[in-house]
Amino acid sequence: MEKEINNVDVIENLEDIRRRIEEAKKRAGRTDEVLLLAVTKTVDFDRIDKSIEDGVTDIGENKVQEILKRMDYYEDKINYHFIGSLQRNKVKDIIGKVKLIHSVDSLRLAKEIDKRAKNEEIIQDCLLQVNVSKEESKSGVYIEDLDDFVYNILQLDNIRIKGFMTMAPFDATDEELHKIFRTLKENFDKINKKYEVLDMEYLSMGMTGDFEIAIEEGANIVRVGSGIYGKRNY
Repeated sequence: MEKEINNVDVIENLEDIRRRIEEAKKRAGRTDEVLLLAVTKTVDFDRIDKSIEDGVTDIGENKVQEILKRMDYYEDKINYHFIGSLQRNKVKDIIGKVKLIHSVDSLRLAKEIDKRAKNEEIIQDCLLQVNVSKEESKSGVYIEDLDDFVYNILQLDNIRIKGFMTMAPFDATDEELHKIFRTLKENFDKINKKYEVLDMEYLSMGMTGDFEIAIEEGANIVRVGSGIYGKRNY
């Protein structure tokens, strides 16, 4: 396993991922930017260093202690995204330090982020996590509750909704993936238009196994880990 990890060609993988992003955009007739968010969960610093040297500007972590380690190491060289399930008692550790919190999945969490941001006299940018497929193992609000969820969060002064995030089931077919991602894009457009105070710009959909379909359906942030860094260090 260690030899296999050491043999990962991060630069070659990045070239392949970027090519596939551009091809997916072309199929969808898109010319806008798609942010490649490198998911660095359990990845050693050497491989992350290589990706940053090759132009990666944003990394995502799903544990607070891990993202804090990355911040200590890289300081302000890159942008940090928190993409995992966030416990309310951990909000204080990352507030104001991350570009985006991708996983706001409850009003209680939103209120905690708002409270901590108010204490710091900042506005924290966040994405709302939506469980489009209603998969029991995943967090997130359901589509039918999304409008009310947005309305309630808009009553908070120090949290700013910058868009939506979703994860599709790992065993979904291509047809199911298209439907899931398309559904969220349609709701993104509808809700963005409904509320004048909203100026959402990010739709975080798609990971290593399905990011091309997500782009075809409107994603402008894709979260890719093993596709760049190879198998994880478990």
